[in-house]
Amino acid sequence: MSLSDLATVFDKNFEEAVLKYTYDIVRAVQANKEKIDAKIQEASRHWKVDRMASVDRNIIRIAVCEILFTSELIEPKIAMNEAIEIAKQYGTQEAASFVNGIVDQVIRNERR
Repeated sequence: MSLSDLATVFDKNFEEAVLKYTYDIVRAVQANKEKIDAKIQEASRHWKVDRMASVDRNIIRIAVCEILFTSELIEPKIAMNEAIEIAKQYGTQEAASFVNGIVDQVIRNERR
């Protein structure tokens, strides 16, 4: 997928920097998916990653990637808050709490 491919997915015009960041995140998640899923699984006591709702799972993957696997690491609280807001908009009623709990536990596990 190229930046121009990504741009055609949306009906809006985005700044090139936004498209590049999106592209970089997608590539980073793809490149580190196994490691990201392992971090998520370690943080999730009662849910297997593949059983999570796909929207929730991918929001969590992006947040974990931003925190641990991108060249410009995002402050954990910022990545978590962004993930919660996205979950509120695109997930179920319980998604924001679920995303918050998993991402928070990933952060706690990394601090050990």
